[in-house]
Amino acid sequence: MGEENSQTAAEESTEPPLCRPEEAREKEQTVLDVPNENVHNAWTNKHVKVSHTLEPETVAGLLDAHLQQGLTSTEAESRLREHGPNLLKEAKGVPVWEILLRQVSNSLTVVLLATMALSFAIRDWTEGGVITAVIVLNVVVGFLQDYRAEKNIASLMALSAPTATVVRDGRTMNIKAEDLVPGDVVKLSVGDIVPADLRLFDGINTTADEANLTGESLPVLKDPIAIFADADLPVADRSNMAFSQSTMTAGRGTGIVVCTGMDTEVGKIAGMLQQQDDTQDVEKKQNKAMQKMKSFVRGVKNILGLNGTPLSASLSKFALLLFALAILLAVIVFSANLWKFHGEVVIYGICVAVAVIPESLLAVLTITLAVGSKAMAKGNVLTRNIQALEAIGGVTHICSDKTGTLTQGRMIARQAWIPGTGVLSIHDSTKPFDPTNGYVKLDDEEIDRINHVPSPGMSLLMRTIALCNLSSVQRPQPSKSVENSDPEQEPFSQTQVDGAAPPEKSAQPTQNNEWTAIGEPTEIALHVLALRVNMGRADVLNDDMQHAAEFSFDSAGKRMTVVYRTPSGMEAFTKGAVEIILPLLACSDQEKLEIRSIADEMAGEGLRVLCAAHRSLPNGFNLSDRKRVEAILDLVGLVGLYDPPRLETADAVRRCQLAGISVHMLTGDHIRTATAIAHEVGILPSTVPLADHGKVIMSAEAFDKLSDDEIDAMDNMPLVIARCSPTTKVRVVEAIHRKQAFCVMTGDGVNDSPALKRADVGVAMGLNGSDVAKQAAAMVLTDDNFASIVKAVEEGRRLFDNIQKFLLHLLISNIAQVILLLVGLAFQDDGRKKINGKAEEKGRHSVFPLSPLEILWVNLITSSFLALGLGLEEAQPNIMFRPPHSLRIGVFTWELIIDKFIYGTFMGVLCLAAFTSVAYIPIGGNGAVGVGVNQTDGGNQTDGGNQTDGGNQTYGGNQTFGDLLGELLGGNYTVAGNHTVATRLGYGCNEEWNDTCDGVFRARSTTYATLTFLLLATAWEVKHFSRSLFNLDPRSEHGGLFSVFPTVWRNQFLFWAVIAGFVVVFPVIYLPFINKNVFKHSPIHEEWGVVLGCLIVYVLLVEIWKGIKRRFGIGSGKYRLLTREDAERRAGLEHVKQEGSKENAADEV
Repeated sequence: MGEENSQTAAEESTEPPLCRPEEAREKEQTVLDVPNENVHNAWTNKHVKVSHTLEPETVAGLLDAHLQQGLTSTEAESRLREHGPNLLKEAKGVPVWEILLRQVSNSLTVVLLATMALSFAIRDWTEGGVITAVIVLNVVVGFLQDYRAEKNIASLMALSAPTATVVRDGRTMNIKAEDLVPGDVVKLSVGDIVPADLRLFDGINTTADEANLTGESLPVLKDPIAIFADADLPVADRSNMAFSQSTMTAGRGTGIVVCTGMDTEVGKIAGMLQQQDDTQDVEKKQNKAMQKMKSFVRGVKNILGLNGTPLSASLSKFALLLFALAILLAVIVFSANLWKFHGEVVIYGICVAVAVIPESLLAVLTITLAVGSKAMAKGNVLTRNIQALEAIGGVTHICSDKTGTLTQGRMIARQAWIPGTGVLSIHDSTKPFDPTNGYVKLDDEEIDRINHVPSPGMSLLMRTIALCNLSSVQRPQPSKSVENSDPEQEPFSQTQVDGAAPPEKSAQPTQNNEWTAIGEPTEIALHVLALRVNMGRADVLNDDMQHAAEFSFDSAGKRMTVVYRTPSGMEAFTKGAVEIILPLLACSDQEKLEIRSIADEMAGEGLRVLCAAHRSLPNGFNLSDRKRVEAILDLVGLVGLYDPPRLETADAVRRCQLAGISVHMLTGDHIRTATAIAHEVGILPSTVPLADHGKVIMSAEAFDKLSDDEIDAMDNMPLVIARCSPTTKVRVVEAIHRKQAFCVMTGDGVNDSPALKRADVGVAMGLNGSDVAKQAAAMVLTDDNFASIVKAVEEGRRLFDNIQKFLLHLLISNIAQVILLLVGLAFQDDGRKKINGKAEEKGRHSVFPLSPLEILWVNLITSSFLALGLGLEEAQPNIMFRPPHSLRIGVFTWELIIDKFIYGTFMGVLCLAAFTSVAYIPIGGNGAVGVGVNQTDGGNQTDGGNQTDGGNQTYGGNQTFGDLLGELLGGNYTVAGNHTVATRLGYGCNEEWNDTCDGVFRARSTTYATLTFLLLATAWEVKHFSRSLFNLDPRSEHGGLFSVFPTVWRNQFLFWAVIAGFVVVFPVIYLPFINKNVFKHSPIHEEWGVVLGCLIVYVLLVEIWKGIKRRFGIGSGKYRLLTREDAERRAGLEHVKQEGSKENAADEV
């Protein structure tokens, strides 16, 4: 009924100053000083912000409207054409084309598009087609994920105020809310959503829930007759106004529309979301050429993905670097071939360039994030942009609204002081509507709520708050399948209370096993308190009691009284604000001081204190005189109410602190209330040093007075800021950014939207959040639970770790291929080609150690599934014990960069060794020195004999490895007696198989198998950057070398990807036609020994490097295992054992 707005003297007054009559007349005269010919436009342009300072008649005059007759239909249509529909622009949602554009706005896609175009330009249809498939896969997966998220969020958004009751042509009618215009007279009743900004001029007990706009946790009582002197009065204090998208919770009212659409307070906040960065304000002062230039640069950055989340920006920069490196490598290839752009030279150059670009990275990243998004959706987090998944993992600060986010957004009675009886306190109550939830203590002694016999004082207090109450609390409806009900619930009434108000926002129907409530939040809380001792309204009413009178709550009296007639007389029950009831009590001044002191103490704990009183009246007492009825009252008690924290909030806040994340409360509530809740959920420590009190807890007024330099000079941002405005929240976010920190903003109201937009990741509430907030946020919580934020952070950290793992894996492969192909420039063929059965000189060409299709196969098939498996790795045990990773460094840490070059070098050198050992060193009886057959090419050839190829060339049959190596670097062969060439690599082997290509094709098969097997081993090695493959989980029950088996089996997708990669090697090498004609290699036999040897050497080298990292503390090797106790010491928290927690659980910092 509005009682919740009352406060004791312990809280500083927030009531705005009222105009004196002469001030009102003065202001009215000023307003009326407007030329008559353009009255309406004068209102729109000048006085829209000061309607709360004007008399309603003055407002109607300026709007050329009538308070009783309203507008005429003709005038309303004219104004609708002038002002447009009463809609917010933000309601449009995200268009499909924008979602699609997001998928290609990154440098990696641009680089792949360039590579695809080049491949098609040289008619390499296979490579071009594969890259096209990669791009399409990325776009389709990303688009579907984002589109589904937008659809899910759109389904959460209901149209606000679809209809309105207005007075037009002197008649009351219902119209679409979007057809409202300034000057319309609107009637409001309980349950209505205010359709526009109204200047109220009539009402009884008009109460509105403005939490979405102002952050106030309780409905606000309106005072239509008030006139304020301050034109810049905060929105929350304009009690003679009703604002768009607020909800009527009690009473009725009538007002005149002063603003519609984007001109409303909600619209102004929505408009803030559409503004560009502050840099654009500077651009407006510059010339148009500079504006166009900066706009062009900004557009290019957006297309290249440089203006995105830390990961997307880092990957875009990395893609541009790779693109530049690819061009450089192509230049090296062309230079080595003296810029002769023959077909094979161009293909080889492109092959080297493609090798440096991880084609599968984009697809793997997109699929990994999509899988992460699906996992988050199961955890009640909808992601509008999958790129935000990795961003939330690096959060260093969470700026959270209080009402409905940290708290339940419902009232609960926490404490009651009963004269002559003691202090009644409620503990562990997490369900505001459930009187059986939690337990009750009387002076620190728990009472049996079923068998307890209340004292006369307690009985009178409970009767007062139950009878002076219009709410209804209903017990769960028993299921038919349940035979035995809970005997503890039997004493509670199942009867709905008479006179219950219509449902309010927080009292929504729930499942059968949940208590439900109907009415105003404060009255619900009082009714539940009475039910805790079996004294609900239905319990205390009997046939002998008759309702005699009721004095409703009003803005002037701030109290409510009901009178019941009994056989022995009449009883008056009153409740209201302490400062209002106190003068009406029949007690001494000293007793009143004691009562005020107790109320101040309760208010200091963040409670909203109500006073309950009683009076016995004789039969025949005149009930028409309210003042006489409410005089000489007897105090029956004080009740302290508060909005309780969510059950999971305290644990979620603690987990954030253990993870090195600072949680800040930014709320529109009173500073005492905010401080009390912050202490309860753990945002504030149990004790705050007096010297730090003003720095840790601040009002928005004090914070706004600080300059940016003064804020930047603070060691830490305030943990609690009360009475926040949208501007204050935005300043907090920007200050955190200036400190090079990463900010997540959570909230549900319209007032949170600008900060949600400015924050690195905005998280809105899906159930009770406003549409504007959902549009501004990157993520939406479907359960409005702060604990879901922590789950999202944990998932984000897991994704960040896994992205590093598959990035390392893919880049190792690319570096190895680049080394292999660059050194491969020295592998040149015989330079001849058969034409009409004769070998003719065609110029020497570099031989591919790997064919282009082998490279694509390794990059897109083998590596892709391995990388995807790494992306699905489970989180490190207790990943929330370590501090956030550095966002300035991002995923490309020095450890990752060093490891990729070291492992890539290992892999590249071993692949070179595999190729050269087969191509130049005899293996078994089928070496490359002689092809093992008799061959005549215009002459005779024998192994170890003489050969004539249209000229004279001889080489000895007895050669050593040193001779072969010398021949590789330039032997003494002669062709037609003119120059020396090496003939070990045949000729034309890049294009197709011929009789001279046996050694090259077998060398390629060996190199391909070696590269594949090394990548398979790398997939398991990079599961951790410093732990040995044979000791990845130090806590495993299986010690020693055998611990590798349960560890690799834990990620079954990766396990089967490795198995599949191993199996697929054999058909690729041995299938006829496929091997020689497609992959340009041939079957191998004894060469498997080379592959196995390279694999063993590679694993040994990697393990040696990891051992060096652990021994000398390089990268992650310097971190020891971190226990929960270590994390608590780092966070400055005392260790508290929690049920179910693993005391020995450990993870790395």
